[in-house]
Amino acid sequence: MSDPADQSRRQWHFDWRLLLFSGLFLPLLIGLGVWQLERAQEKKTQLAQWQQEAGSLSWVELEAAGLEAGQPVTISGRYGETSWLLDNRTRDGAPGYEVLTLFLPEQGRPVVVNRGWLQAPRRRDELPEISRPNGDVRLQGRLSDFPEPPVLKDVSRESDEWPRRTQSLSHQQAQEVQADVAGLVLRLSGPEQPGAYRADWAPDMMGPQTHYGYALQWFSLAAALVILTVVASYRKTGANDDNDNG
Repeated sequence: MSDPADQSRRQWHFDWRLLLFSGLFLPLLIGLGVWQLERAQEKKTQLAQWQQEAGSLSWVELEAAGLEAGQPVTISGRYGETSWLLDNRTRDGAPGYEVLTLFLPEQGRPVVVNRGWLQAPRRRDELPEISRPNGDVRLQGRLSDFPEPPVLKDVSRESDEWPRRTQSLSHQQAQEVQADVAGLVLRLSGPEQPGAYRADWAPDMMGPQTHYGYALQWFSLAAALVILTVVASYRKTGANDDNDNG
């Protein structure tokens, strides 16, 4: 049977540097977690409002309320004859284009519709054949920014023929063809939409679940900080240690 005097025990040791470090970062981590929860709730409210508006408001009314990237939209009208082929878009290792076509609503400003991905012909000097539905159609999708690189400038040569191959498409470029075109692009919701090609891109909008995930990370870091602080503050002591220190 071991001597109780030789058994080590843990005692609290005050370390002001450790407590100062924890005291500074713990409120910050908790605050970031709470902020992410608030952002998640705001996004849920915004999505619910957008979904209601998409089914109840017309394109003209949505424009008047202010369009935002990520907003779901239902719009009726017809496809125009103008299409851009957004170059250097690959899927499953195959080169291709994203097809963007001008859409003319029954009422309101025209809008560029991203109809999805289409594989490129083998020869670079050939363009894929583009078709579109005739007559009026009803489209569903989400608004997104124009596919314009933040820094690089499109140096591709403009052509008088349509469809037109381009490395990027800015709102200004679209306005040169249709002066009153909307400032955002409508991405079709899926391949079942009229005139859609391979419309299976990943969503680019941060939803509530993403914010919940970030909140969990911040709260986990806060919990880990508390545990590590407590563990580090309790140190083993024993009879031999006491004698040595004395």
